[in-house]
Amino acid sequence: MKHPFHYMAYVRVALSMLCNLGLSYLLFLLCRICFLWVNHSYYSDLTASDLYHIFKGGLVFDTSAIVYINSLYIILMLLPLHYKENKYYQKVTKGVFVFTNSVALIMNLMDTVYFQYTNRRTTASVFSEFSREGNIAGIIGVELLNHWYLTLLAIALIYGLYKSYRKPFGKPGTMNLWGYYGVQLVCLLITVPFCIFGMRGGIGAAVRPITISNANQYVNRPIETGLVLNTPFSMIRTIGKKPFVVPTYFQDDVALAEVYSPVHLPADTAHLKPLNVVVFIMESFGKEYIGALNKELDNGTYKGYTPFLDSLISESLTFEYSFANGHKSIDGMPSVLSGIPMFVEPFFLTPASINKVSGIGGELRKKGYYTAFFHGAENGSMGFEAFSRATGFQDYYGRTEYDNDNDFDGRWAIWDEEFFQFFADKLSAFRQPFAAALFSASSHHPFVIPKRYEGKFPKGTLPIHQCIGYSDYALKRFFEKASHEPWFGNTLFVITADHTNQTEHPEYMTESGTFAVPVIFYQPGSSLKGHLNAIAQQIDIMPTVLGYLGYDNPYISFGCDLLTTPAEQTYAVNYIGGVYQYHKGRYLFQFDGKDPVALYDFVSDRLLEHNLLGTLPTIQDSMETELKAIIQQYMMRMNADKLVCE
Repeated sequence: MKHPFHYMAYVRVALSMLCNLGLSYLLFLLCRICFLWVNHSYYSDLTASDLYHIFKGGLVFDTSAIVYINSLYIILMLLPLHYKENKYYQKVTKGVFVFTNSVALIMNLMDTVYFQYTNRRTTASVFSEFSREGNIAGIIGVELLNHWYLTLLAIALIYGLYKSYRKPFGKPGTMNLWGYYGVQLVCLLITVPFCIFGMRGGIGAAVRPITISNANQYVNRPIETGLVLNTPFSMIRTIGKKPFVVPTYFQDDVALAEVYSPVHLPADTAHLKPLNVVVFIMESFGKEYIGALNKELDNGTYKGYTPFLDSLISESLTFEYSFANGHKSIDGMPSVLSGIPMFVEPFFLTPASINKVSGIGGELRKKGYYTAFFHGAENGSMGFEAFSRATGFQDYYGRTEYDNDNDFDGRWAIWDEEFFQFFADKLSAFRQPFAAALFSASSHHPFVIPKRYEGKFPKGTLPIHQCIGYSDYALKRFFEKASHEPWFGNTLFVITADHTNQTEHPEYMTESGTFAVPVIFYQPGSSLKGHLNAIAQQIDIMPTVLGYLGYDNPYISFGCDLLTTPAEQTYAVNYIGGVYQYHKGRYLFQFDGKDPVALYDFVSDRLLEHNLLGTLPTIQDSMETELKAIIQQYMMRMNADKLVCE
């Protein structure tokens, strides 16, 4: 008689693998419950609804961590070789599974205690943080005794894991080897994509691999990210992410602060003027595309692709030299809304992304403003929802809230025109004063527009040009609608871009030009208009907005208030190819962190062809000192979690 389980011979190993991965999920769940229990004082105000969203988000991060730590086990169990049916082979796989999951368990339980000292999940930077601590073993030993109950729990769970491990169902029985190899190969090919999806945190082109900053999407306060995350994930996703290294250009904080400080203190006469605030972050809207900001381009014949913005600029405040602080969308949002430039790594992708963060939304929320962030892509896309919540925006409106995929562009997001109309409708429903920001999407690769508008907008010379025309038209329709609403005249509008994109003029292909974006301030019927011969940057938007409103609390921003800072003192910083850049006055200074690289007169030398390094020592030394102070303040505050005034 054949063994009763012979019909499962082909999938017995795969089924046992799935059962054991279920044990891993259970282990992570128990660790999260234990984490909540031990650290309950931090989370005493959480409601059942809050916990539901936190545990739901935790499942996403647990899946990613479980796939990472069990990747070797999964491969061993799914290799299309019949040798894996051998009992000794299975003992090895069991050992691999129990060992890797035990390590993950220990990491989670250790962090349950360590969290009380850091208020955040441990990242890979812990290795460098304690690399010179000779007594680390002793410290761990003391904590094991102090938290003996966690030690016993770890032993019990590891023992339970060992005993509960599911061996392959039944016995191999008689089987056709060719059929067996075919089934095993199919199992492997099916499993691999799902493992990739699990590691990334989702499916689809709009989903970037999740990082620790995405945990903010599921919480109301940064400290709650400790409940959403798990320590193996936080460690794995920050390995190789170079932590911010604090330089020692200045030997003491006093000397450093005398040169530069990002702390903004209110004037004694500051009195809040409760205007509404609306910020547009336009996808890829490089300055090159805007005719009104390029009157001398092509010998004065250049018209650009933004007729509406051109007309609005005539009633707005703009700047001769305006820059982004990064080259990616994930750089633009922290720069525009929180005054944080991109140095070395995108802020979203670093351990500092779960620091407490200041921002326009959070600061105005303290004054009773209702705050909301809008982005027409899939909720969670690019980590925008997570960051918006971390920086103080109360509500998020994405593709889910729009709730009509008839207006979906088929790849990225809701078309700008329809989403901007939705934005206008929502603003009219909000209580005043409100602060809202919108991140557009349609001027994104693959650069298509709605079919009904084919031929309406100039195609120009680059694929992006007609998309710029379409999104400019979407802005026009927004302002046409909003201008009839009672809140319109009581609103400060800010329009900028996240970064530049395709270029055709050599002036916009230099290390300076590739950061050139518009920075536009507009209040209907006000005196806030003109074109200043000054430098502006994305990180100036937060202090300029708060200064214009008469905000009377201290806050952190690495930019300056463009309305009170003398034109010759405004500046712009960015980072490209391992080099820091510092625009000030008419000069661009480049610095690699150790040595000066170049000095250009970017006003007269727009193509940056003449390196003046060493020829203007007074200017060069001054710019180097100031840039070093900015870098040191940035690195120090990122590492020390000092991005807010407390």
